[in-house]
Amino acid sequence: MKKLIIEGKRELTGEIKISGAKNSIVALIPATILTKGKCVIHNVPDISDVRILIEIMESLGSIVHFENEVLTIDNKNVENKPIGEKYASKLRASYYFMGSLLGQFQQVDIANPGGCVIGSRPFDFHIDAFKRMGIHVEEKMDSYHMCTDELKATDIFFDFPSVGATINVLLASVLAKGTTRIINAAREPEIENLADFLNSMGARIVGAGSGTIEIKGVESLNDGEISVIPDRIEAGTYLIIGALLGHHLKITDIVEKHLYSLLYKLKDAGVHLEVNGNDIIINKSEHLKAVNIKTTVYPGFPTDLGQPMSAFLTQCIGESMFEETIYENRLRHIPHLNNMGADIKAFDKTALIRGKTELVGRKVKATDLRAGASMLVAGMVAEGETIIYNIEHLLRGYEKIVDKLNNIGANIRLIDE
Repeated sequence: MKKLIIEGKRELTGEIKISGAKNSIVALIPATILTKGKCVIHNVPDISDVRILIEIMESLGSIVHFENEVLTIDNKNVENKPIGEKYASKLRASYYFMGSLLGQFQQVDIANPGGCVIGSRPFDFHIDAFKRMGIHVEEKMDSYHMCTDELKATDIFFDFPSVGATINVLLASVLAKGTTRIINAAREPEIENLADFLNSMGARIVGAGSGTIEIKGVESLNDGEISVIPDRIEAGTYLIIGALLGHHLKITDIVEKHLYSLLYKLKDAGVHLEVNGNDIIINKSEHLKAVNIKTTVYPGFPTDLGQPMSAFLTQCIGESMFEETIYENRLRHIPHLNNMGADIKAFDKTALIRGKTELVGRKVKATDLRAGASMLVAGMVAEGETIIYNIEHLLRGYEKIVDKLNNIGANIRLIDE
């Protein structure tokens, strides 16, 4: 059991380099299954989710080497084997092996994927899409068996632009005969990153990043190479912290357009920041103003930044409305913020946040990955010492977060009990 001990109200100055995107690399690694060749992925974050995915790849026969942010995967000996609970239960993104193993072998046996408990997150869109592609799906109590004699290219329309389902259809369709179209596809930057990677391997994908993606099936894929895009959620978390504690704090290796929704809201709240190409300089801002936040699909305000943003709103003068529209359990961190002195009233997936409130260090819990980020933001701005338990959740998504923050003036200790 690991915990973080944070001394609050420390001024932060210096530079933080943003790592590769967690939400991208967890799709890129399973995608390599689609070739028997060798793949090279650059700018790979060293986080627990990556290490688990490497274990899964090695269990399937892949030869994997990971050093200095470069991941090399040789699949010449890869086989189609069941992915059991030992691996699948550790992270939600294990479900991307559904699409990649179906694409390569037309069959997959996998235990129910795990991940943070932030809502039901059903597989309906994935399953319905697979069935339209001619895949037989058998749902068991704790696993899935899927198989087909031949993948069928078809048009697939999503009622909701699901990121996971869009990625799984991409993976399953690149080797299918004919042309597959995904209509009302998710537009997140991580999907475009995946499409670029698959195209480097010989796939024929156009439209990634838009609402309609077209995939023309090919006979086989070859070697591939890609760089993971910068993590917009990590960048956003540090920008939120910088807006509360920064002194000429420089956030480097960002993509501004990926952060438009957050930057707009921060500026609306009165935050002082300057964008210089791929860098942002941000300073602590006094007399922050309340703003309303409604999470939605990209390019709207990201659900993964909603929880850390709610901690920011406790430091804004006035009443802010926070509404989560993606997952039903994104507000489980609210009692912990209130325990630290926040004034928040939660109603289902909506919260009324009254500020500014002076937060005080307490013992709190990271109920999921982004809730852990919220507790981190709160602990850094609070008076005194904050102890965050269940911090393993946070470490899944942020590379070297303790080192990065301590290097700019924070006082954070990671304790392994």
